[in-house]
Amino acid sequence: MKKIFLKAGKEDPVRRFHPWIFSGAVARQEEGIQPGDWVAVYDVRERRIASGHYQEGSIRTRILEFSSVEPMADFYYNKFLKAYALRQALLLGRNGQTTCFRLVHGEGDGLPGLVVDIYGDTAVVQCHAPGMWSDKNRIIEALIRIPNLPIARIFDKSEETLYKTRGMADRNSYWHGEKPSQPECFENGHRFLLDWEKGQKTGFFLDQRENRFLLGQLAAGKHILNAYSYTGGFTIYAIKGGAETVHSVDASSTAITLLKDNLECNGAEPERHQAFVEDVPTFLRQGENLYDVVVIDPPAFAKSLEKRHSAIQAYIRLNAQALRRVKPGGLLFTFSCSQVVERHHFQNALLAACREAGRDGRVLYQLTQGPDHPGSIFHPEGSYLKGLVLFVS
Repeated sequence: MKKIFLKAGKEDPVRRFHPWIFSGAVARQEEGIQPGDWVAVYDVRERRIASGHYQEGSIRTRILEFSSVEPMADFYYNKFLKAYALRQALLLGRNGQTTCFRLVHGEGDGLPGLVVDIYGDTAVVQCHAPGMWSDKNRIIEALIRIPNLPIARIFDKSEETLYKTRGMADRNSYWHGEKPSQPECFENGHRFLLDWEKGQKTGFFLDQRENRFLLGQLAAGKHILNAYSYTGGFTIYAIKGGAETVHSVDASSTAITLLKDNLECNGAEPERHQAFVEDVPTFLRQGENLYDVVVIDPPAFAKSLEKRHSAIQAYIRLNAQALRRVKPGGLLFTFSCSQVVERHHFQNALLAACREAGRDGRVLYQLTQGPDHPGSIFHPEGSYLKGLVLFVS
């Protein structure tokens, strides 16, 4: 492996096991290093302290081992075994009640830049870094070797994360196997039809599993609004949990079509649900119905620090509109998946929204991503999903 050398004092984050080396920490590097190459990292005294994937941009190296490990074939296999053992401990993938889960969550599983989601016997892979794309053959080989996790197909979904931004990845395609006749999964006994080829993320928002379950526990007899509904995760849990009615709103007609299919295959009575293909802020602003529960789960409003302030303002406006649609004594489930908007920023935005809407809110639950999306204690940036359940009066 070629070498990069850090400036004096810049090895401290590496010693504390933070998995990113920023460009400003690099003193010099050997010539000829290409994005995606494995590199050996040395401190100012030329002692080797880590190994990882090189890339260009603000993050210069994503660390895969805080040692001198070489990129051997069993490197990924051993990492996948550890990741799967964690999911098995969480009782995921061990029975037919839940057949979908995240197997690899980037830095949280010691594989920065890699996401692997499991849907039954399908693995959907997203490479978020050039190094993972360069190692795709090793990744494929390791995935199909995992004991007691039969994988019939591997679908690559890296076009959105690498091709459009860095021009590296191929178009989305099957690395292994062929498309099944009906892509689907089960989550807590609920059946979901999927579109991992063209849908958002890897086809389903697996990180909201526990939060959907909580809504289902509180849904009985309620009138519920699910805004940014996508293909109906919160909607299905609400209906199956005994909600009187659920209204689902999403700007994507394709998502709403799949949501209706999911309702049908879960045996939901049509009269208990109504779907709206509409912009959510417009729906909230122009509508008059009040709800016992409002769920607000928007896409990320900011993906860089430069956009954080405008994102916080957007969260204030959106949640103030949502609060006006909650009955007194009702609940607001609200989320932010913007990594740069930290939990205290989000809570302050909700405080401002309550003031703007003239509503009182009491925090009943602090929510986050599911445990199959673990965040490393050394990498706080990995805890990206923030959620609050407010009692609104």
